[in-house]
Amino acid sequence: MRDQRIEQLAKTLVNYSLKVQKGEVVVVQGPIESKFLILEILKEINRIEAIPRVRIIDPDVDRLNLLGLDDKRVERMQKWGREIYNDADCSIRIGASNNDYANVDVPSDIMTTLSKSMREVSNIMLNKRWVLLDYPTPAQAQKAKMSNEAFFDYVLEVSNVDYSKMNEAFKPLKELMERTDKVRITGPGTDLNFSIKGLPSIPCPGDCNIPDGEIFSAPVKDSVNGTIQYNTPSPQRGDVYENVKLTFEHGKIIEATCENGDIEKLNQIFDTDEGSRYVGEFAIGVNPLITRPMGNILFDEKIAGSIHFTPGMCYDECNNGNNSAVHWDLVLIQTPEFGGGEIYFDDILIRKDGIFVVKELLGLNPENLI
Repeated sequence: MRDQRIEQLAKTLVNYSLKVQKGEVVVVQGPIESKFLILEILKEINRIEAIPRVRIIDPDVDRLNLLGLDDKRVERMQKWGREIYNDADCSIRIGASNNDYANVDVPSDIMTTLSKSMREVSNIMLNKRWVLLDYPTPAQAQKAKMSNEAFFDYVLEVSNVDYSKMNEAFKPLKELMERTDKVRITGPGTDLNFSIKGLPSIPCPGDCNIPDGEIFSAPVKDSVNGTIQYNTPSPQRGDVYENVKLTFEHGKIIEATCENGDIEKLNQIFDTDEGSRYVGEFAIGVNPLITRPMGNILFDEKIAGSIHFTPGMCYDECNNGNNSAVHWDLVLIQTPEFGGGEIYFDDILIRKDGIFVVKELLGLNPENLI
């Protein structure tokens, strides 16, 4: 039975997010679980008379490849990746998480080597048009504490929000952020200060992620001081970290702890390279239909009333000079249910307990985006 929501999602990805044109090469990468979405994407690509290049991935195969990683294999992976993305005009990458611990027994030095070695390929992909999304799986439904059917319906609902309406609502916040120098974030365990002066703000209304709903900038690299206590579980490199707490001085992470997860492994992530102890992104989440953590960063970073403050690589669109093989979106939810909190721009309160309080930003509150 055909699901019109999957058909609509495929059309959104191809026509709205990527704006694929006749004759363009489109890389489509995803697991077998996402077969029905991939088929609808291919139908839409064929209708436009573009050229698909499809790769079906399997986490068990990827894990065995990692366990056998050596210099020759890394060299080949880099070569194949360059060939694929240099030949492409744009890409659709579909995830379908089944096990956050799938690579827990892969040595951390191998994960670090992979992250560093594939950075060039990632940069090629990121410098072209791309969109990233996750397909619903039973494992994700379990983490969300929902039935498989309810979670499937939920994912399709939040993925098909009115992104053109969201795009209009972002405009005053973009203007305000680009006039702002000092940012202060406060809340339980959090008092963080930094500057975004001179850096652009980039709205994300469905262009690069589905679901979407964030606006991002970046801190001036050495301006970050204070402490942030994240409150959303975050999978990374085969482990899951909860209540990560980072303390900064002059932009650099000087202390990193967590309440659940291996603190030694946590710090190994931040020791990947020099840039992994500095921050490459500051973003505000606004998706009105995403209100609690799913254990999936594509959803969690869009939670209405959240921010994410991201150690590692900055984006080219908002380049604060921080280079790293790491880009780890860690999320702090500031709604009352999760302890509340405030955002100040140049000492003026702009959001309290997840709700915008400045008149020109009221359009970004959940009731105005649904």
